[in-house]
Amino acid sequence: MSVTQLASAAAQRCQVMGIINVTPDSFSDGGRFLDVEAAVSRGAELMRDGADILDVGGESTRPGARRVSESEELARVVPVVEALAGGGFPVSVDTMRASVARQAVRAGAVIVNDVSGGLADPEMLPFLAEADVTCVLMHWRAHSVRMDDFSYYDSVVDDVCAELRGRLDSALSAGVRAERIILDPGLGFAKNAAQSWELLSALPVLRELGCPVLVGASRKRFLAEVATYGRRESDVPADRDEASDAVAAIAAYGGAWGVRVHSVSGAAAASRVAARLHGRTVGAELVGARAGER
Repeated sequence: MSVTQLASAAAQRCQVMGIINVTPDSFSDGGRFLDVEAAVSRGAELMRDGADILDVGGESTRPGARRVSESEELARVVPVVEALAGGGFPVSVDTMRASVARQAVRAGAVIVNDVSGGLADPEMLPFLAEADVTCVLMHWRAHSVRMDDFSYYDSVVDDVCAELRGRLDSALSAGVRAERIILDPGLGFAKNAAQSWELLSALPVLRELGCPVLVGASRKRFLAEVATYGRRESDVPADRDEASDAVAAIAAYGGAWGVRVHSVSGAAAASRVAARLHGRTVGAELVGARAGER
């Protein structure tokens, strides 16, 4: 799928980005999809369930996670991106390294999803400008091993918006075209539960930054308080899928460009329902694109 087709589809309804963690230590499904064949099979399953984009990441960003080497991340990510893109699937690469982004784009990725917003690698924004590739720039303050030490804000909504505006301005100054930029408030990244909830409720304010907004709440720890209401509390991330689907519905109806999720079917249904309530035609806008590019 081309970037033009992605933009056309997004005009119809909220995009559903299905997560494929090619890692041994991600908080939700670490180790399940390390093998290329398993990752590709998972990608096909997510697409059948209604995903529009597959987001492939080779480095865990769970709280407390330590970074992997560049060579390890490349070895995990590039073969999976190449296999999925070669099968006709639209692929995003989840990376903070320009070198990994470059190889993934060469392998067929159409989006670069940088959770650091270009802060972790000074070469990332110049690469994004050079490649003229769609990118997600997330609000970020520190690497995962230390991020919980940075959850201080005068006003979480005002501060996150200001810092995202700074990342947007830096990207534009580096030559990234405005129409290529998607912003992500970074729920759970250097934010406690109350701050994540406050940001989620501020989607209209985030949209005033003038860029499409991606919401990534799936299975995150701040959902735990609502995920097991009336039942015994659980630390199992998959037990938060119903709450994640509810967030996807709210985000889709509130005008988010996309939602990033582990379990796709509920979020895909939420996207279609929200689009229908907004009076848009749903379901057909991607069929031709998928069929025509496989």
